[in-house]
Amino acid sequence: MAALKEASALLPNGQYFDSWEVEQVYDRELHVDGNNPAACDGNDGSAEHPFKTIGAAAAIAEPGTRVLIHGGTYRETVKPARGGESPERMISYEAAGDGEVIVKASLIQKDFFLCKGIRLYSMDPAMGKTKVGDPVIWGTRLNPEDYKGYNPFCAMNIMHDRYFMEYDKTDMTTYLQRRGMVFVDGKPLLQVSGMAELATYPGSYWVEANGQTILIRLADDGDPNDHVIELTCREQCFAPDVYGLGYIKVKGLTCAHAATGAPFPQRGAISQSGGTHWIIEDCVIDWSNGVGMDIGRGGVTDYENPSPNRMQPSGYSIVRRNRIYNVGVTGIAGVGASYCLIEDNYIEGTGWQKMELSWEAGAIKTHNSIDCLIRRNIFTKTFRCDHLWMDVGNCNNRITQNLFLDGIEQREAIFVECTRDEINLFDNNIIWNVEGRFNPDDVKYISGSATWYALGEDNPIVNGYGMYGEGTDYLWLSNNLIGKCRSAGYFQKTVAYRLAGRGGTARDAKIYNNIFYDCGEAAIKFPTEKNDAQGNCYVKMPSGYLRILYPAPTECLDLKAWKNFHGFDMEGSEADFIIDIDTDALTMKILPADPNEQPRFRRRGPEPIHTINGIAKVKADAKATIDFFGNETADETRLPGPFACYEEGVVYNIDPRKL
Repeated sequence: MAALKEASALLPNGQYFDSWEVEQVYDRELHVDGNNPAACDGNDGSAEHPFKTIGAAAAIAEPGTRVLIHGGTYRETVKPARGGESPERMISYEAAGDGEVIVKASLIQKDFFLCKGIRLYSMDPAMGKTKVGDPVIWGTRLNPEDYKGYNPFCAMNIMHDRYFMEYDKTDMTTYLQRRGMVFVDGKPLLQVSGMAELATYPGSYWVEANGQTILIRLADDGDPNDHVIELTCREQCFAPDVYGLGYIKVKGLTCAHAATGAPFPQRGAISQSGGTHWIIEDCVIDWSNGVGMDIGRGGVTDYENPSPNRMQPSGYSIVRRNRIYNVGVTGIAGVGASYCLIEDNYIEGTGWQKMELSWEAGAIKTHNSIDCLIRRNIFTKTFRCDHLWMDVGNCNNRITQNLFLDGIEQREAIFVECTRDEINLFDNNIIWNVEGRFNPDDVKYISGSATWYALGEDNPIVNGYGMYGEGTDYLWLSNNLIGKCRSAGYFQKTVAYRLAGRGGTARDAKIYNNIFYDCGEAAIKFPTEKNDAQGNCYVKMPSGYLRILYPAPTECLDLKAWKNFHGFDMEGSEADFIIDIDTDALTMKILPADPNEQPRFRRRGPEPIHTINGIAKVKADAKATIDFFGNETADETRLPGPFACYEEGVVYNIDPRKL
């Protein structure tokens, strides 16, 4: 392997990320063209005599083969029979460039009948048993020939063996619903759990107990025979049946309508099936029920040869320039996803299944990541789960130049769990708008002087954190912008018994040269003082925004006390200028403080800085080798936050991707 000698690829241990990728040369090409009248799976796969299905090419492709797939819709699951041999002799499946290549795990359903004998009542307790209007319900029966081997309308989202589920803490409705999805002219219908709910929810469907009949109600009570109705019928779009194939490239494919289940196992619309050394680039994944892509070894189990295959290396994936939309639970999943390069991806709308307490939900969810580089990705509109969750045993990873935007009902943007042994570096990222996931009715109103003592940090109700850690040591945050967090920009707690050996102490975190902006409760909540914060700029913060939780009682400090009592942020500053981020346009603008705005609190001491130009440079962190735009920063001092310089009133394009 060769070191990727770029400043943004320098890992926390001082070594560059090792990349195994080399320029590809292929000695054979196979063509697939489903729209060509001459296409046939009995052909030789030449340009003149192409295959009709991708599967026909996948059955015969050998190392050194490039499969060129011409524009069209392919309703199949592509199952490569073999992998490549080495970085020089891969097998590649690529869009030919003459139109979008769409691989769909669905079929077009016709023959709907009008349901005439159904009386539907509202399921709203406030209305009682009240007949609601005259909803028009249609039914359709599945053709068993289309569902041989897998019927997602029979299978529940979650399997019965979830010993770690905490059933008393979550609404199990979506967990127990069926995996099958219904689309009307490309838009999904809402699955309801009871037939009567069709009366309450226009644009919905219900699955009969045996999974063979589906009732649907269109949003306008229209006739489905006048629309294109698609039903999911396959679990995955691109996934080998053989465990552990390596050196496969997937480029430029759109994979849609995969009827995957909720992880675990991690079986994505695009699946490595436990393989290593894959390149997945320039692909689109849309509306996968459970998992969008899996890149570790959590997708399948080799029951015949478990021991040798479980010992083989995992990871070594390159995931680049993909767009992942509307995945129900996990956008990219990776158990043992080590030595991976994940760059320039766009992930939007993950989490609509509301399965955050399945413990596998997130735009990206990994376990045991080692020496990974996650850079220049955009995470946005993630719903009720994390943008990035790095679970257990993560070592020497760098997460840099990413946008983490608009966490809807999100407890935290980033979660690093039970990681005890090495540094994980988060630098030059923008984390913005973490709404929190809690019931506002549980926050009890406290009047009078009792509020002075009511912290609730032992069992906090309010959440919404930029960075959250559980039992993670050596976390390193440098030159990030962390703003609009409902609770705190940074919060950690100890975990005594999560792993064997020793507990996670949540100590030795380094919080250097960040900008914390307009957080609801605090900028930093350290579990103990055995951590460090230096050079940070705190903008529009409430009273007591710098906290040390233990030993009790909790310390709620201002910057002056933070410095005097603990030696933290000796170059730190406070400000009240305005940062405006347009999360749809991906732009940022910094404005001077509003002279008419009243500060949250008044105290003696220096006035806060009113303009970005008033911020002084601080001692640079040697691990943060670049700014947000990838420019190297070699000076001994630099400004807090992800930019090397700021200009007031300038509209910055903050899309970090290299496309």
